[in-house]
Amino acid sequence: MASLRKASTRFNHLLWQQSPKCTNLSLVNGVKHMSSLETLGFIGLGNMGNHMARNLVKKGHKLVVFDVSKNAMKTIENMEGCENCVQTVNSPADVAAQCKHIITMLPATQHVQEVYTNRGTGIFSAIQENSLLVDSSTIDPAASQEMAAIAAEKDSSYVDAPVSGGVNAARDAALTFMVGGAPRSFEMAQKYLSVMGRNVVHCGPVGTGQAAKICNNMLLGISMIGTSEAMNLGKKLGLEPKLLAKILNTSSGRCWSSEVYNPCPGVLDGVPSSNNYEGGFGTALMTKDLGLANNAATVNKSPIPMGSLAHQIYRIMTSSGYAGKDFSSAYQFLQDQEEKS
Repeated sequence: MASLRKASTRFNHLLWQQSPKCTNLSLVNGVKHMSSLETLGFIGLGNMGNHMARNLVKKGHKLVVFDVSKNAMKTIENMEGCENCVQTVNSPADVAAQCKHIITMLPATQHVQEVYTNRGTGIFSAIQENSLLVDSSTIDPAASQEMAAIAAEKDSSYVDAPVSGGVNAARDAALTFMVGGAPRSFEMAQKYLSVMGRNVVHCGPVGTGQAAKICNNMLLGISMIGTSEAMNLGKKLGLEPKLLAKILNTSSGRCWSSEVYNPCPGVLDGVPSSNNYEGGFGTALMTKDLGLANNAATVNKSPIPMGSLAHQIYRIMTSSGYAGKDFSSAYQFLQDQEEKS
């Protein structure tokens, strides 16, 4: 059965290769022209990965994709304006069998380990020599180093390239990528990452991208709780939320959480707080990232009293019905606590 499945996958790939090339229409001096780039593998089509994959297609790349959600795969396979640009497959191994350059965007360490190392369906079970693996998940730096070591044993390269900027930045190809890996691997990955982001920063060897992301998200979690407290208190004191946000954002309290991603409903359009905290970056994921920061701080004996407290608050939120809501729902959580008191 395994040999039959492999033969079927190979046959479908040959048919797909013979289909019309994925093309990108763009304007140069007012004239439309078409370009075609190499095929990439993409695994993980969630809130972030979906937009990242779409931006690769828009720039002319063909994709071979896998996600545990068939609906997610079907949605991108049928994206408007690019016929035959995306092929869906049945496992990460099928992606690796067809593509030497693969990008992964997964929720947590355990998902990365499963996608890469599963003996039957993982990337490493079918990886080709001289492959480049780019993992944009936020995971334990030690896990990234483990994946890199296995990739090296298989004559391939791995870089950790977690992202910052949120869903809107993913949609607008304005992400920041923090990349850990060898200089040559970084150069290879950069040409793909620059299609999906505005800033691509080489942080050092494998694992340093994750280190930078963990520090960033610890600060983000702390600042979101602080912004939520300030907005909630200001409203209780009779300040109109939009006015308060304007004052904060032209004063020393200004931060990304207040200016770009304000947690108070109605202050900004197009952010989760104005959509019942749907979409965006889930509270459960923020809790996970703060847990990574706390673990790293414990191992390295680095005191993080505010980071530890933020982790406790988000853990309570996760167990209190906020796990699936955007992490800016800290504002709503504070209001709910008032009602209970």
